[in-house]
Amino acid sequence: MVSRLFSPQADSRPAGESLTGTANSVTVRAIEVGERIETARLERADLSSDNPVAFEEGEGGFVVIFRFGVIVLFGLSPLEEERVIAGLKERIGRPREEREEETVTLVTPSERDDHVTASGVIHVKSFSPERAIVIADALAKSVAMASDERAVTLAFENLEPFARELAEKGKVPSQRAEMLKKIGSALLVRQRVVGRVAVEEKPDVLWDRPDLERLYARMEDTFELRERAAALKSKLEVMGETATALTDLLDTARSHRLELTIVLLIVFEIIITFFQMFVGRLTH
Repeated sequence: MVSRLFSPQADSRPAGESLTGTANSVTVRAIEVGERIETARLERADLSSDNPVAFEEGEGGFVVIFRFGVIVLFGLSPLEEERVIAGLKERIGRPREEREEETVTLVTPSERDDHVTASGVIHVKSFSPERAIVIADALAKSVAMASDERAVTLAFENLEPFARELAEKGKVPSQRAEMLKKIGSALLVRQRVVGRVAVEEKPDVLWDRPDLERLYARMEDTFELRERAAALKSKLEVMGETATALTDLLDTARSHRLELTIVLLIVFEIIITFFQMFVGRLTH
């Protein structure tokens, strides 16, 4: 581990000079720990940023916390990672039983400009909190989308049997209550995904550091953020249309049943009226 990954003077060093004078390799892990992390009023004296929350950790580590449930850890041991996550336990909403993760290697210094290799190794000219936040933003979005993609796929699989039965038999499935539960779950997934991660938004740090735009663009390309966001949006639209269509069919079927019930009641009332008239004639 590097003695100090980040320092206020990091970006003022000449290109090709690391904090220790030699090339350093750091493991970066992005972990989705929950659906949300409450970062408001997270008070620390050593905050490098408050949106997202970012701070140094231990002897040579760095942590970036995103409100949409992802923590990105630079240069921490597994024990240190779990300690950080445990410290946020009370702030994590809907903790994940199965954590989605992404791990990359960060190398400095780079003889070239900041870049990402075909194998996914990130090379930067020097370590700095700003560069860490840019890298963490792309990683966090990738991890969050991977989780969303899995949730949307599961929702599709839940709706598929009902759509198949409708296509094959031409009628609304008989398990009405079960279908309503699946539709409700699918709509909850859609609502959660739509409002959780704004992939198109760039990190705020780029307003102050436009020189890091290229690094972010390369991270976007490497993890195919825009392409995956577009595909996810299309799936959500199809899922919403499917759920709406099934709900409309249920409503239509229910309306038909109500109409039939009303007709039967009217017929029954007519029969009773005629019966009463017939009995009245007999008695007279």
